Amino acid sequence: MALRLHQPLVYPFSVPKWPRNSGKIRSLSARNCASLHTNDSRKIVVEVKEKLEKDHYDLPVGSNGRDDEDMILWFLKDRKFCVEDAVSKLTKAIKWRQEFGVSQLSEESVKNAAETGKAYMHEFLDVNDRPVLIVEASKHFPGDPSEDEKLCVFLIERALRELPDGKEEILVIMDLRGFGTKNADLKFLTFLVMVYGLSADNHLNLNVDFLKKMKQVVHEIT
Repeated sequence: MALRLHQPLVYPFSVPKWPRNSGKIRSLSARNCASLHTNDSRKIVVEVKEKLEKDHYDLPVGSNGRDDEDMILWFLKDRKFCVEDAVSKLTKAIKWRQEFGVSQLSEESVKNAAETGKAYMHEFLDVNDRPVLIVEASKHFPGDPSEDEKLCVFLIERALRELPDGKEEILVIMDLRGFGTKNADLKFLTFLVMVYGLSADNHLNLNVDFLKKMKQVVHEIT
């Protein structure tokens, strides 16, 4: 399964571990943005930025913070340039990111999970110049959920940093060969669904209904 993730990713995301399918690697103030001019978009970004500063001054600033204009624009697009909706979703996003400690993640902090080889970043870009993350589901065994959550966040963040100029997607390939009941992880799937709910949908091009169905399947077999 191949999934496409769009930049900038405010919420970390990784790949669920689904049941095997035929032994294959599966590829998995309201304003209308369509009529907005670049200058209008800029004005609305500033409006959101000022509102966040006024109403949520305690939120962090800088990259992926309340004054990150690129991130604000992405969330405005996701919310069809509705200022109130964008502010609401951005606030939840930034708070979640802060509480999770995304900025503190490092290779050392995810070392144990990474050494299993269950998920890693390919050394080359794909033919469309996208960073590639690979997940080998058969190497995943449910354990401390925080370890897996940190690893998936770390890898997505790293992949996004490697995006070439002008590119907005990363590719996630999930190898389901050898996947079995012992690899099923309901807690981690629940985490993925929760993260998707927080994310800007136009950054994260995933089928959340499929995630929920897989969560149900995993629940039934565990």
